[in-house]
Amino acid sequence: MSAHPLDPSEVPGSRVLPALACPVCGAALAPDALPRPSLLRCPNGHSADVARQGYVSLLRGRHATSGDTAAMVQAREELLGSGHYRPIQDAVAAAVPADARLVVDLGCGTGAYLVAVLDAHPEAAGLGLDLSAPAARRAARAHPRAAIATADLWQPLPLADGCADALLTVFAPRNAPEMLRVLRSGGTAVVVTPRERHLHEIRPVFGMLGIDAGKAERLDEQLAGFALTERRELDYAVAMTPAELRAEVLMGPSAHHVDAGALVAVLAEREGTTDVTVAVTVSVFSRA
Repeated sequence: MSAHPLDPSEVPGSRVLPALACPVCGAALAPDALPRPSLLRCPNGHSADVARQGYVSLLRGRHATSGDTAAMVQAREELLGSGHYRPIQDAVAAAVPADARLVVDLGCGTGAYLVAVLDAHPEAAGLGLDLSAPAARRAARAHPRAAIATADLWQPLPLADGCADALLTVFAPRNAPEMLRVLRSGGTAVVVTPRERHLHEIRPVFGMLGIDAGKAERLDEQLAGFALTERRELDYAVAMTPAELRAEVLMGPSAHHVDAGALVAVLAEREGTTDVTVAVTVSVFSRA
């Protein structure tokens, strides 16, 4: 049986547990039983459930949204499994310093980008946070050196000050003050954002949400507390099958605005593959 991700005698637990904080009071959390805890408790009597799938729930109170649905998570897993976004995964992994020991993925989804980092950095441990329970269930089995928690990225993060050597935010929300707080001095934040050309061939066809211009400039303003150290643009074409097009449309926020039945009908009329542009910016920031 593999080690539990929150076993403090093993990696990732030995690095992740000191980084976790009670979502109610911010105190340190400790497992109730070893080696396979069912609860994490703080000294003030608050507790966080550890799901049988291995992730810990660090959500506090009610939420207007529960994050990505199970269908969205399945679509994302299918699309990422195609390899079309592998160049982005490789670029993210290359941007993480070799000496990083705890990498925190904010909005980890299925864990694909965190997995790429951990595969490239065998000495690192990972912690993924996501609002979605279906995403957390999938990510919890993505890599033996990754631990996963559900958390609201717009609230104070349930993490200790300066706990992370590197942060990832890939197509995910960015809570700049909290990113500054949890990233150690000298740490690295890797941020991936779509550019206007990203998926431009299919966005209007399938009614997908648009991408605002000036995204990089707004990102720099948002992360003004960090120093931009590198910026790289990835721009390449992929040939997507109808099944991959469906997964691309339904794996992100556009899924809330697209009629899935109508999408299936449109795709049924397509034969062969469709050339689609992938265009993103990989920005690397450091914390003083």
